[in-house]
Amino acid sequence: MKWLNLLDGAPLVERVKQLSGQHWPRLAGSDLIGPLLDEAEHHGLRVGFLGGQPSIQADLAAQLAQNRTRLKVSGFWAPEREDIEDEERSLLLAEQIRESHTDILVVGLGKPRQELWMASYGSLTGASVLLAFGAVVDFLAGTVQRAPQQVSEHGLEWAWRLALEPRRLAQRYLVNDPPGLVSLQRRSTLIETESDADTAIDTRLLSEPSLPESQHQPSGDGRFITDREFADISVLAVTYNNAKSVDQLIDSLRVEAKDLRLRVIIADNQSTDTTVEQLRQHDDVIVVPTGSNLGYAGGINVARQQAGDCTAVLVLNPDLVVAPGSIRRLLQRMQHSDAGIVVPRLLETNGQTYTSLRREPSLLRATGDALFGERLSQRPGWSSEIEYNPESYAHPHCIDWATGAALLIESALERRLGAWDEQFFLYSEETDYFRRAREAGASIWYEPEAHMTHQMGGSGSSVRLEALMAVNRIRYARKHRSARAAAYFRSVVIGHEVLRSWKQERYGILQTLVNESSWNLLPAASDSQDDAQEFPCGTVIIPAHNEAAVIARTLEPLQPLARAGLVQVIVSCNGCTDDTAQIARGFEGIQVLESAISSKVAALNLADAHATEFPRLYLDADIKITASALRMVLEHLAKPGVLAARPAFAYDTAGASWLVKSFYRARRQIPNTNQALWGAGAYGLSNEGRNRFDEFPSVTADDLFIDQQFTPEEKTVLPSVPVQVKTPRSTQSLLAILRRNYRGQNELHRANQAADSTRSTVRQLLTSISGPLSAGDALVYASLVVLARATKRPRIASKGALWERDDSSRQSA
Repeated sequence: MKWLNLLDGAPLVERVKQLSGQHWPRLAGSDLIGPLLDEAEHHGLRVGFLGGQPSIQADLAAQLAQNRTRLKVSGFWAPEREDIEDEERSLLLAEQIRESHTDILVVGLGKPRQELWMASYGSLTGASVLLAFGAVVDFLAGTVQRAPQQVSEHGLEWAWRLALEPRRLAQRYLVNDPPGLVSLQRRSTLIETESDADTAIDTRLLSEPSLPESQHQPSGDGRFITDREFADISVLAVTYNNAKSVDQLIDSLRVEAKDLRLRVIIADNQSTDTTVEQLRQHDDVIVVPTGSNLGYAGGINVARQQAGDCTAVLVLNPDLVVAPGSIRRLLQRMQHSDAGIVVPRLLETNGQTYTSLRREPSLLRATGDALFGERLSQRPGWSSEIEYNPESYAHPHCIDWATGAALLIESALERRLGAWDEQFFLYSEETDYFRRAREAGASIWYEPEAHMTHQMGGSGSSVRLEALMAVNRIRYARKHRSARAAAYFRSVVIGHEVLRSWKQERYGILQTLVNESSWNLLPAASDSQDDAQEFPCGTVIIPAHNEAAVIARTLEPLQPLARAGLVQVIVSCNGCTDDTAQIARGFEGIQVLESAISSKVAALNLADAHATEFPRLYLDADIKITASALRMVLEHLAKPGVLAARPAFAYDTAGASWLVKSFYRARRQIPNTNQALWGAGAYGLSNEGRNRFDEFPSVTADDLFIDQQFTPEEKTVLPSVPVQVKTPRSTQSLLAILRRNYRGQNELHRANQAADSTRSTVRQLLTSISGPLSAGDALVYASLVVLARATKRPRIASKGALWERDDSSRQSA
């Protein structure tokens, strides 16, 4: 079947003119129907009419009998909406049309219903030509008057029709169309075509485009590729207690492997059931134990390291069953549409289509979902994040994003996007990934012919998980929106739970949302204890001065890696008068150095002199980093041309005074604090990056010194599991830390930069104000900063920078 697309609207004509630089005529079905019927009369062709109300069809029959006496009408069909949405009834309807020997079928079922029906059943009608002409039946019957020519020529026919039928067309023209026109303006590009058509682009329905020829062919026996050979698809899955479903997934993939070269990699997040034992029964499945529960994003990041050379990467939930031929259909859609990511139709276990398509989160959509939930599912797209319209699930098209149960990612795009953001653990990680793909210029497509059955709720359900889902929506907004917009979004998410707080479980979610200090208690990645897995080499350097209260907590996640010789860990004790060195030596594999000089930079230089491996992570002794975050840092720094990076961080204000909490709430909203290498208690350097300077100078702020060595393009903040930065507990301790920071800036001769930074911070602080609470936080922040600057004291000179730290944050460790 061939499609001939007409430019039947003024916005389309204008946009094509902008793109091509040529004038294109506007051709609507109502313009062409007269000449087409003339030709049908002349050649004796049989014309049928599908769509419209029976009363309108009766008027049309009378008009044709009076005005076109020679026209052969094969029949009129006026199906109900449920008839055309039902496969069995649609097949019967198509057979009736075939029996009428219709040559030309005029289809007026409304957009996109008429195009979807024609695509599915048009070839079964026997008609040589099908015309998706919408309201033509109304015009021919005389029940609706066409706009005067001058109105039409000025692109105002829509206003004319709206005036005639306000109740029927108000939602289409005033609600649904404007967002579509904005999308058309933003996303449309000129398509190069070899067609000779002057006024239309000739396209084909997706049939069976061939895949690129590979030097290796599928074995045909359903086995997976286990070595480093080229694969058509590398399948990545993450399991956590999926013993009941994982075999079904593998069995369905074996059917696909008869036709495609699949490499299957499954990262197991330390399942406690028989999942791993079952996976071991498949000798061609690559099983990678992560050693702990890293969450969905963390598990994917482990699995993707084994993806190898392939055309695309397919990320699947472990509780999916893939319908035969679905992976090939996804790959064909990717090639046909030049898509970066393609998602399938997800089915529930009862065979119903799951509403998996999503729109980019926004304040209006969050408000609509808060007020109405799943009620009024046909509301406009700007008022709901979820796509409820059944017709959207019936045809392939571009989307914003979809639930992350299944997505095929073009391999070059997958490499460019890199790691999934592990701060989300579970939920919102796919929202973030899809957004990053769109920002990279990739299109995301939905392919309904690819089916996968999803056993919903594979991650389980609880108040804590529901709370995590809500919290991660706020974290996503904070990552991608301005501070003010994120604050508004948080208010809407809280409002969503307030409206449902009469339910006991929803009240628990509300309590968590309001109390941000409790967010650290939600499910999060745990530390890896598996010392047998392949791990990137490198060195972790920990300067320590009287850290007996915290050093054990810092070393616990690092010991398995050091004991196995995978990572060199050096604790550089200097001027210690407590048991820091003795405690550190109690951890097998940890190298301990001791010096009498009480200086942080001296400790860093001492450890650097003894370190033998690159990259290197410099870690404060009170900062606990997960193995997955360390892996991400070392892997990133091992890449050619990468110089400096640090993991993500989060402030832990538990036990702090209300003024301190207020200060750090405001600071969290300032982008500058989230984009630099300083402030996280951890930063990493590659060999090339470390060669930027000879040794650490005698300065107070070593992390600020490091940050100054690199341009914004040379340093990266990685989407890792955040390290927890414990804040001071008292206002007095906070002021001491601020004084030290500003003294460090002066030591590094940052007068001009500091002035620029201050102006930028003030602007960002003002922008973050979105209500009384944030205004109060901003006032507290500004007051404490001014007070610290006014009372900063010079550092007493000594050999090396003295240890100056906050002890209040270590008291509860």
